[in-house]
Amino acid sequence: MKTIIGITPDYSYELQKYTISQYYIEAVKKAGACPVVLFDDFPQEINGIILTGGGDVNPLLFGEEPLTENGEICPKRDAFELKLCKWAISQKIPMLGICRGMQIIALCSGGSIYQDIYTQTDSHIKHMQKAPRSQGTHTIEITEESLLHSIFQQKSEVVNSFHHQAVKEVGKDFFVSARSKDGLIEAMEHKKSPFVLGVQWHPETMPNHIKLFEVFVKKSESKK
Repeated sequence: MKTIIGITPDYSYELQKYTISQYYIEAVKKAGACPVVLFDDFPQEINGIILTGGGDVNPLLFGEEPLTENGEICPKRDAFELKLCKWAISQKIPMLGICRGMQIIALCSGGSIYQDIYTQTDSHIKHMQKAPRSQGTHTIEITEESLLHSIFQQKSEVVNSFHHQAVKEVGKDFFVSARSKDGLIEAMEHKKSPFVLGVQWHPETMPNHIKLFEVFVKKSESKK
């Protein structure tokens, strides 16, 4: 029986529809697992979880008023993913957070995020690229002796970038495993779990990053 990976979708209040990018589905399938979409439940059959990218998290949830640069929010999605994330960590379910997904992991574990990196930091690196999604556009420096380093087998990597928010501080039991050249956090990992990893870029759209999904699926096999 194949490893089952639960993937969180986006939700549109206007259209009353859930949506999910085919990139996530294909990445999981290429890594040898069976993808299923999670709506509002935590199935016991799930071996691993992917928290996907999307819009902004409601800043009121982390004690801040919204900046004018804050984008579209989805309360339905915020509530479900924060509960799902806490449950997955408590149950030691392998989890991969991508872009917004990494920010959800940070918030549910006591960390914090920047609502807008260009008004709240002095970054001059372009983090919302105007290039194909498969194309990396800036460099990250990877922490040695991290899970991420064991996957890429190198100290730096070029990644794509589609975000205006970022993790400010990682939460309890997490450490920073990669930063961009401007010092922003690009990856974070749980200190005790075998695989709870958040990445700020979108590896599902980069063919040369399939190894990340392969390792994630392999770690998820232990939850069968």
